[in-house]
Amino acid sequence: MASKSFKGSRSTLSQSSESAEIKPPLPPTVTFGRRTSSGRYVSYSRDDLDSELGSGDFVNYTVHIPPTPDNQPMDPSISQKVEEQYVSNSLFTGGFNSVTRAHLMDKVIESEASHPQMAGAKGSSCAIPGCDAKVMSDERGMDILPCECDFKICRDCYIDAVKTGGGICPGCKELYKNTDLDEIAVDNGRPLPLPPPVGMSKMERRLSLMKSTKSVLMRSQTGDFDHNRWLFETRGTYGYGNAIWPKDGGFTGKDDDVVEPTELMNKPWRPLTRKLKIPAAILSPYRLLIVVRMVVLGLFLAWRISHPNNDAVWLWGMSVVCEVWFAFSWLLDQLPKLCPVNRATDLNVLKEKFETPSQNNPAGKSDLPGVDVFVSTADPEKEPPLVTANTILSILAANYPVEKLACYVSDDGGALLTFEAMAEAASFANIWVPFCRKHDIEPRNPESYFNLKRDPYKNKVKEDFVKDRRRVKREYDEFKVRINGLPESIRRRSDAYHAREEIQAMKNRRKNRDDEPAEAVKIPKATWMADGTHWPGTWMNPGPEHSRGDHAGIIQVMLKPPSDEPLLGTADDAKIINLTDVDIRLPLLVYVSREKRPGYDHNKKAGAMNALVRASAIMSNGPFILNLDCDHYIYNSQALREGMCFMMDRGGDRICYVQFPQRFEGIDPSDRYANHNTVFFDVNMRALDGVQGPVYVGTGCLFRRVALYGFDPPRSKEHHPGCCSCCFARRKKVGSTSEEKRALRMGDSDDEEMNLSLIPKKFGNSTFLIESIPVAEFQGRPLADHPAVKNGRPPGSLTIPRDLLDASTVAEAISVISCWYEDKTEWGHRVGWIYGSVTEDVVTGYRMHNRGWKSVYCVTKRDAFRGTAPINLTDRLHQVLRWATGSVEIFFSRNNALLASPRMKLLQRIAYLNVGIYPFTSIFLIVYCFLPALSLFSGQFIVQELNVTFLTYLLTITLTLCMLAVLEIKWSGIELEEWWRNEQFWLIGGTSAHLAAVIQGLLKVVAGIEISFTLTSKSGGDDVDDEFADLYVVKWTSLMIPPITIMMTNLIAIAVGFSRTIYSVIPQWSRLIGGVFFSFWVLAHLYPFAKGLMGRRGRTPTIVFVWSGLIAITISLLWVAINPPAGSTQIGGSFQFP
Repeated sequence: MASKSFKGSRSTLSQSSESAEIKPPLPPTVTFGRRTSSGRYVSYSRDDLDSELGSGDFVNYTVHIPPTPDNQPMDPSISQKVEEQYVSNSLFTGGFNSVTRAHLMDKVIESEASHPQMAGAKGSSCAIPGCDAKVMSDERGMDILPCECDFKICRDCYIDAVKTGGGICPGCKELYKNTDLDEIAVDNGRPLPLPPPVGMSKMERRLSLMKSTKSVLMRSQTGDFDHNRWLFETRGTYGYGNAIWPKDGGFTGKDDDVVEPTELMNKPWRPLTRKLKIPAAILSPYRLLIVVRMVVLGLFLAWRISHPNNDAVWLWGMSVVCEVWFAFSWLLDQLPKLCPVNRATDLNVLKEKFETPSQNNPAGKSDLPGVDVFVSTADPEKEPPLVTANTILSILAANYPVEKLACYVSDDGGALLTFEAMAEAASFANIWVPFCRKHDIEPRNPESYFNLKRDPYKNKVKEDFVKDRRRVKREYDEFKVRINGLPESIRRRSDAYHAREEIQAMKNRRKNRDDEPAEAVKIPKATWMADGTHWPGTWMNPGPEHSRGDHAGIIQVMLKPPSDEPLLGTADDAKIINLTDVDIRLPLLVYVSREKRPGYDHNKKAGAMNALVRASAIMSNGPFILNLDCDHYIYNSQALREGMCFMMDRGGDRICYVQFPQRFEGIDPSDRYANHNTVFFDVNMRALDGVQGPVYVGTGCLFRRVALYGFDPPRSKEHHPGCCSCCFARRKKVGSTSEEKRALRMGDSDDEEMNLSLIPKKFGNSTFLIESIPVAEFQGRPLADHPAVKNGRPPGSLTIPRDLLDASTVAEAISVISCWYEDKTEWGHRVGWIYGSVTEDVVTGYRMHNRGWKSVYCVTKRDAFRGTAPINLTDRLHQVLRWATGSVEIFFSRNNALLASPRMKLLQRIAYLNVGIYPFTSIFLIVYCFLPALSLFSGQFIVQELNVTFLTYLLTITLTLCMLAVLEIKWSGIELEEWWRNEQFWLIGGTSAHLAAVIQGLLKVVAGIEISFTLTSKSGGDDVDDEFADLYVVKWTSLMIPPITIMMTNLIAIAVGFSRTIYSVIPQWSRLIGGVFFSFWVLAHLYPFAKGLMGRRGRTPTIVFVWSGLIAITISLLWVAINPPAGSTQIGGSFQFP
């Protein structure tokens, strides 16, 4: 048994003579190195990787019978598993023009790692003198001892013994026997693979193996592959590439040899999801009211234009222009709401189809596709590591097949604090995840679970739950102490190692210069890891190649991939809690920090997400991707299954993503600033779900990987023929295109084959990444369990074991997260997350809808995800400012919905147009908020007089708006207070952040000037016991100036209006009432803003009221003195002081 350190055949930089002309220029050659246990680096060049270890892959054995399915040589999975263990204990670093190194780490954190999957897990030491490496181990952490004498030997020493020592055990001095390893392979339960054909890549072999599971007739009663029956029925030959390929390349049921038996096809087919229609008693009046209000608005605007106010034409003109825009804006917002829908999933059907033993899946193994979960963080100071760690723990404990789940953490700051916090989370997961599985815990975020304000023992039936919960709570408290103490621990460790380095440097100088006096030696102060080596990322004291914008790419497999079969706990494993008969496996957990170098545009979060897409495609290649912010955790452990119901249902192959609503914790009970945003998430998004799908909102979204790659949906030509197809029809070749190539069509490519020469220009040079695309597309197809299911895959095709990780795979992942990889490719332009906007989420979703994809909105009974939102006024305004700035950028870019393709539906186009236009409403809103004050100051009104016609129109428009709101509340399930809070903050944001976004966007587009609105001062709260203390913190920002001005102007105007009317000879009460009514309308909407300025509840300073009253009285008297009523010759008119 032996294994290579690196297999160079899947290199990003590998190039062939055939593709030399079509690939972009390659950067300098990357070399690979492995750090041995003694600290020495062994370097490999790309040319001699295969030749150096090519002859030592397997131990020599004698073949008595030619290799057949019944007579296989030693299973290579043993050596691959040892290689995988080596990979999980190594920190991979590299990047542009640098060596890719695998740094073998003895420990990742200061505390001891106990789980066998975790990097740096404890184990026996090698018995070879001078070697302190760990002994090879299996899934349970038990030592793998290749000799009967049980001599403990590590991987590297074993390879040396086989290669250079003649295969002799260093302990008993006898030859290693293959029989022991064969028994281990048989006990593992992994089916023995056929020997791969020469020249076939790993991804091609995997795709071939998945497609070879066509019919139940090909399975024996034991669940193993019946080769003899297959040979008889198909007249096939051995080899991965020859196993039961359909004649037309698809699984549409046209050929008798690929369809299921008729008795199975006649079985009642049950859908995974169903659409719940809104009751007609609610929806019909709702649509009728929309039409009525449209008609009334049209008549009102016509009447307003035809009846000007000749006494104040300027006031009338401004009001009419604003009202026309408001009507247009209301139409853009209301039209996409014509077709709201609700949806429901059936998890029992999902379990029956994918995880129940059947003829296609006798063992009942999960046939669900893999999911890669992305968690993004950038700054551990702004995003506390404890919050991120809790999010990761909720992901690792999700109720989804362990072997199909992978979690990738993107640390865009490259901080050691985040790295060690993730390692601590992986260590605590050893206790937390089995505890959740054993007692069916909800939610599976430990911080949220232990802070629940309800009875934790409700519905818990196991007798040991109380004891287990108490012990896990104690462990979690210790875990929090370790996480919170990490900054100080890293600082002390780094100081100690730095002092030792300085002392050693001074000693070396004294030896070299005996005569010269010793001077202080200046050594860059590095940040040190737990194993006593330099951290390759960002140092606490930034240095060259170790700063936030200049560091190497880093990948660390925190938890190596789990075994394919369940690993149940035993009585011997019981330490803190009893885990007997509980699956103790943990999902794959990978820490990723992409390479950053000066001079490169790293494109913020979108660039980090694209780096994760490429790295995950190489390491796990889950066909679906769930992205979460570091403060959004899985609140419903079934959330992934709920989303998978839509993806795996009939027609699900045309769904690009499933968007979940955002729910928040820590919001004040009154939701003063509409942080819950329920009108958007429960009204607008449900309505868009009935058109072409909801927009992507940045987190809590389950993506189809091939949709992110920029491919068109399957059958896109069939669903959307295009506007020119009738004039310029193409002649199609019948039966010449395989289903997978039709499913991987991009842009304007024809129906036959994609131009393979253009693929590297789109995705980059990584052949491994390119080969993973058809595999991800095939795995993401729904089951072909019904004749109506198009573009399906055969049942049981995803029950095959995953590919084991090796060092060359991780080295390839290092290459694709390099800063140069995206150069001259379409990443960020057509592929992956789209660059060029601060709201990259909306643009990314828009591009998918523009290609004809559909999206789905999944509202679960129990919230799928929960997160945090800013409850402080200033923080909320800056959040809205960022969103509005992104919308303005979208409006002035090629992503404007006016330029959308014919594949986007009309109402969807209107919704995206509204996304780009809504900030411009702030210009008209600001003017309209000042109109009541101008009316009161001037004594005029927007109409000549308050006649019956105007009041009738006004009443009808107001009543229809209120009735529409009531019906929206009925079909969406929100509350009236939430609707009113949304209306209030619409005006607050419209008069502050939206206006600033428009100014910022116009300056950027017209003059190229970028302005950032930042905080200028801050006053902290003084009550640490108040959960909502941050709500009352007042932080001054320039965004507050317009709303404050509007409030003060309207208050003064009311006072002036009352004074004029009271002291007038002929009071104009109708104009006063009109102006005061609209002023109060403005002030009522700005009430939460005014409350936020006053600070803490019940602590409004008295001086505020005193000064407000004095200012109002002073201005009133001043106005009367300047403009006294007619017929009076003295100041103040007829009024006299006593």
